Amino acid sequence: MSLTVEAVYENGVLKLVSPLPLREHEKVRVTIEPKTGWVEATAGMMGWKGTSEELQYFALDPELDPQEDA
Repeated sequence: MSLTVEAVYENGVLKLVSPLPLREHEKVRVTIEPKTGWVEATAGMMGWKGTSEELQYFALDPELDPQEDA
């Protein structure tokens, strides 16, 4: 059985968002995959050739917001 759960890392400990359906002392294997933001998750959709850091700058910098001029 494979299981994907949400957790938050605080003070050196992973804290699960909800309880796990496991028996006491059941052995498991844990794989950590950081959750990506929307910029990283959609970076390849428009054929962007730059880095995710550059894309995040262009997407989120308030000085580049076209609605600011309106």
